[in-house]
Amino acid sequence: MKHYLLILLSFIALGSKSYAQEGVPVYFDYLSDNYYLVYPSMAGIGEGGKIRATVRKQWFNVDEAPNLQTLNAHLRVGERSGIGAIFYNDANGYHSQTGLKLSYAHHLQLGGDFRSLNQLSFGLSAGMQQSTLDETGFVSVIPDPLVTGSRNSVSYFNMDLGMSYNFLEFYTHVAVHNLLGRGRDLYSAVESTNLRKYLISAGYVFGKGDWQLEPSLLFQHTEFTKESAIDVNLKAYKAVGFGTVWGGISYRRSLDGAEYQTATATGEQRLQLITPIVGVNYNNFMVSYNYSYQMGDLRFNDGGFHQITLGYDFGQKEKRYDCKCPAVNY
Repeated sequence: MKHYLLILLSFIALGSKSYAQEGVPVYFDYLSDNYYLVYPSMAGIGEGGKIRATVRKQWFNVDEAPNLQTLNAHLRVGERSGIGAIFYNDANGYHSQTGLKLSYAHHLQLGGDFRSLNQLSFGLSAGMQQSTLDETGFVSVIPDPLVTGSRNSVSYFNMDLGMSYNFLEFYTHVAVHNLLGRGRDLYSAVESTNLRKYLISAGYVFGKGDWQLEPSLLFQHTEFTKESAIDVNLKAYKAVGFGTVWGGISYRRSLDGAEYQTATATGEQRLQLITPIVGVNYNNFMVSYNYSYQMGDLRFNDGGFHQITLGYDFGQKEKRYDCKCPAVNY
């Protein structure tokens, strides 16, 4: 029984009414100049390329707590093309998923010279994912026909489609994840094969001197469960002698809640996460850390969610565009 309870509580803590997330979960690492992880159209967005590696861990004092590792790289190829690859491993209790995506993006300069950023981009990612349910540790006095007691794995193919528009310090992105609607089949009839998720974000970088301020928004909607959430973000950058130091905060709120009942009352709770983030760019290297704290009366654990990102930028011999646009220039 405790195995099922751990899995159930993990899903509740993630704020999801679905049975599990599919593909790369959308956490807050995109704020560490990692928009390609969410939007395939950002592959090769600037001159040269970028490498990003992330590690995310929840509840250090809980066994089998959710954890995520990602590694991605993308670069410009020629004047109008970009390519990239994403590898990820996401584990949650006795369920895990591992996948590889390959991306191609096409970038169109809409006006001005090559140093004036006015670019419309289209991107497509395609890849395979393997989902695994490890039931070897499940023990039940009364046999359950739905529990096989073995390690079950399934693989499937899916695609992500995205579009971005960058104009100097302004940017906006849209994407559809799991475009084909295909999914795993580990839990028989309780699962839906419609895994499509829609995302849209926009932001602007203010300031021309050593200081910049970047407000942004990200909205996401899951088609099958009808879940929606919005991120409200604010980042600040300070140019220093060795590079840039930056920090910010993000507030995520679900637009629909889950009902719960206590001994005296019935209530509704919406997912709410507060995430401060800090980072440093030193020459071509980047390191950042963010910590997510879940608010509300119902929480599985008081501990938060920790995420570290390491990055390396390469191949940009000079600032390609005359703008304060961190996701493009470095």
